[in-house]
Amino acid sequence: MPKWLKDAVFYEIYPQSFYDTNADGIGDFNGIIEKLDYIRGLGCNALWINPCFDSPFKDAGYDVRDYKKVAPRYGTNDDLVRLFDEAHKRDMHVLLDLVPGHTSEEHEWFCASQKAEKNEYSNRYVWTRSWGESAQGFPYVGGESERSGVYLLNFFKCQPALNYGFYRVDRPWQLPVDHPDCIATREAMKDVMRFWLDLGCDGYRVDMAASLVKNDDEKKSGTSAIWKDVRRMLDEEYPEAALVAEWGVPQQSLKAGFHMDFYLNWHLNGYSTLMRDYENHENGENHSYFKKDAGGDINRFLKDYLPQYLDTKEDGYFCLLTCNHDTNRPRLALDIPELKLAYAFLFTMPGVPYLYYGDEIGMRYLDLPTKEGGYSRTGSRTPMQWDESKNLGFSKGDAADLYLPVDPAPDAPTVSGQENDPDSLLNTVKALLALRHREKDLQADAEFSQLQTRIGQPFVYRRGDLVLAINPDGSEKTCTLPAAGEVIFSIGSAKAEGRTLTLGAQSFAVIR
Repeated sequence: MPKWLKDAVFYEIYPQSFYDTNADGIGDFNGIIEKLDYIRGLGCNALWINPCFDSPFKDAGYDVRDYKKVAPRYGTNDDLVRLFDEAHKRDMHVLLDLVPGHTSEEHEWFCASQKAEKNEYSNRYVWTRSWGESAQGFPYVGGESERSGVYLLNFFKCQPALNYGFYRVDRPWQLPVDHPDCIATREAMKDVMRFWLDLGCDGYRVDMAASLVKNDDEKKSGTSAIWKDVRRMLDEEYPEAALVAEWGVPQQSLKAGFHMDFYLNWHLNGYSTLMRDYENHENGENHSYFKKDAGGDINRFLKDYLPQYLDTKEDGYFCLLTCNHDTNRPRLALDIPELKLAYAFLFTMPGVPYLYYGDEIGMRYLDLPTKEGGYSRTGSRTPMQWDESKNLGFSKGDAADLYLPVDPAPDAPTVSGQENDPDSLLNTVKALLALRHREKDLQADAEFSQLQTRIGQPFVYRRGDLVLAINPDGSEKTCTLPAAGEVIFSIGSAKAEGRTLTLGAQSFAVIR
């Protein structure tokens, strides 16, 4: 396990929307470099940058055309290396977004694989034997290639599936996972990983990490074997490089060699009940735990979270995030006081927390037409809002040229509008992250246990030797502490007298 993860806090950057330095309406690497001190000042000491490789951008860069070349709209390979270097000067780490399950249909591997004449890339992707043979239950495309056959897709039509083999082979065109051509695919991806690690990258967030081997068993044994092999390579050659999976099943991902997995926002899972419970009800009814007086129940979260945490806490970190590029921003359903409590919880739980750019100021989800395959996700990918100047400080270019429009509301939140307000969401985030860095008992691997979970009462939990309590309701509550202690941090009002803790409406406290 890389040692630096214990005290890491990640900041996720959607690069096209973060900061534009050349007035073309699209964010760039130089923009990220210019804002590193801001990110470090938040308390984030690590970055996750969404895909930045050369791409036709039919899926916002998740359709890679060249893994070893950055997209020109963000800059050059040298610019990305300079970003690594500048981050390292500030004791920050940088993860890139690796897309191993598929490429763009414009990737040179796929262009070669489409050819009728057999070549070294013919089996780099999954093909049937003839144009008239369907993929038998798998999504596929036919009729567009010189080669006689149809090819499998991993997600969108523009994303042909790379061939890591089939765990259960039941068609003549399916190759086993130990076929030399399937092993070659794995080794090619390891070569891509080495390329950027050698240039200063500190690891990878892995897109659709569970999608590699087809016809896999329920335990994802075939795919897990590949990641165990990758982990062996990292341990031997890059022991401080980190891997985080987009998987959402830590019992599989962490045991397969990943250092971290995300608690993804899936329908009716525990995470979805905290801030986005409206997605769980057809009528939009919202009983999110952090929604004031909404009747939320922390046990809905704990019932799902605790077994996963307990099963895997010795294997790696099951991580909580405020949002990501695929998820509605939490501001869609929560106001600023509610967000403060939600973040207090997320930033004081086990694992490594992830803060999505703009969530620290409460950026809104906007209802927008799709952009680069974003569809409903597009509204969470809008430009960062820095100040009250042109385009809210994101770009000096014309508004018509922006990657996406900025929030048009007259009260659109900005960094400059909050940085001098001690009670702002921005400064609350800074205070919470400073607390996490200061207190080892709030960092990734300190023990967690629940102490008080009754509905209508504060949620009380322990991290190491610290006791924490949250009251999301609109009225004052009291609870009994396991021992007398002192309040060392609070949001709202909190008073400890002996073993009695009194929490004002919508309050949070940390007791030593």
